[in-house]
Order: sequence, then structure tokens, then C-alpha cells
Amino acid sequence: KGEPLFEPVVGNFAQGMTTSVPLHLGTLASVPKGADLHAALADHYASIPGSFVKVAPYDPALGKTPALDPQVHNGTNTLTLHVFANDARAQAAIVAVYDNLGKGASGAAVQNLNLMLGVAAAESLAA
Repeated sequence: KGEPLFEPVVGNFAQGMTTSVPLHLGTLASVPKGADLHAALADHYASIPGSFVKVAPYDPALGKTPALDPQVHNGTNTLTLHVFANDARAQAAIVAVYDNLGKGASGAAVQNLNLMLGVAAAESLAA
């Protein structure tokens, strides 16, 4: 029991990052399955016009994927979420892949400035 634990991954590269959020689903009153978590995230981000957040396809048998390359989104404001789950153990991990220099603080600052100025959220941001 407790709060989620954020697990950034660092390596020998100038930019790009993954962050993993392990979830102990057994602590919830109603335990969702991995497919439920994926569907909730996919539905949410699909409903946001022009969202920079993508949700990778869900495959419960998938143990690893080359899409977890921390540098895959370098030079963009894109963030991809992956859902991995062990339904039998009521455990899951949500893994974000993004460019920490693009989607990180600088990208968020530009996006917030765009919202304050009333211009498109994507103005001056690489997708």
C-alpha cells in the first residue's frame, strides 16, 4: 500500500527518457485489469484534440518492446504511454517514453504560454 513510485530510467544519451509508474492494483476496492487501464488512457487521450500524448497498443503477452527506446521521440513534444500488466498478481506499470528536453519543462512552458495567449497548443512545438 502507498503512493505510486516513479522510476526514471537514465542512460548514456544526451536526451530522451522513460519513466515507469508501478501500480499495486490489489490495494483498490475494485481491481482493474491491464486492458481496462489501457482503454481508460486511450479513450482519455483520444478525446483531446491535437494531443501530443499517444497510447501504444496493448498486448498482454508483450514482455518487452523496441518502442521503449528512450530516444524515439527526440526533438518532438510527443509522449507515448505503454501499459504492462500482470492481471493474476494485480500489478501494472505505466511507462512513458518522451524527450525530456522537448516534452519536459521547456515543452510544457511553451504549451502553457500558448494557452495563455489563446493560440493553438501546438504553436512552435514539434510534433
